[in-house]
Amino acid sequence: MGTIINRPAIKGDIVHVARDKLGNILVIDDRKHRILSFDSVFEQSKILRTAPHLPVHEYNRAMLMPIVWQEPARVTVLGLGGGALSHGLHKLLPESRIEVFELREKVVEIARDWFSLPLSERLNVTVGDARLAVEELPPASTDMILTDLYTADRMSPAQAQRQFIKACSRALSDTGWLALNYHRMPERDGNLFRELRRQFPVLLVFKSKTNNWVIYGCKKLFDPWTLPSNRSKELEKRLPVGWPKLLKKVSMLARDDDAQS
Repeated sequence: MGTIINRPAIKGDIVHVARDKLGNILVIDDRKHRILSFDSVFEQSKILRTAPHLPVHEYNRAMLMPIVWQEPARVTVLGLGGGALSHGLHKLLPESRIEVFELREKVVEIARDWFSLPLSERLNVTVGDARLAVEELPPASTDMILTDLYTADRMSPAQAQRQFIKACSRALSDTGWLALNYHRMPERDGNLFRELRRQFPVLLVFKSKTNNWVIYGCKKLFDPWTLPSNRSKELEKRLPVGWPKLLKKVSMLARDDDAQS
């Protein structure tokens, strides 16, 4: 659903309010942006009003980074928010199918009505619990999973559970990628980090300006620093989010050189 950007208050005008059993959902406009919030203090999603397919938050842009190394035919997004990530994927990958799971039906309605989420055969949004949805995904049924599960004031604990990591890994193809948005870095000697290492022979990490940690896991051992010289420039033409600059902030977290390549 988005990251937690903590400010005294979100500046702008509240242009729409909806409510469901989980609380308020606010749409806020400032001069350039449209913001989704659940409580008017924390930003859940943010887009440029003139270019709704361009994610604004750096962490959101960073979650797209696995596409530098692999263009997925099938993408699964856990958590919709205002749809910035899903809309960006739809623009960036014109041949790919994108499956999104979002817990709150009102959030889906607002993403369509207020955040210009495309109506497309390639972009399907299912209302349901993403934690359960990932358990039910068939083995090797998706090439990339991007998980961004947040409530009004915290990250969903599901993202830090070993069972969740195993379920994501099982659903990924043999060369698949997982990208997780964490509010803090997992402990190196903790169960979560050990599970990530068990499931993914290559782990990369990106620290955002808002101190979010995006962790990337790839199912196949490879060298992430061997890239065509024009790769990031090519992607920048499709979706101008600053790929070269983002790539410079990616670092190796762990690598299992004993894994099968």
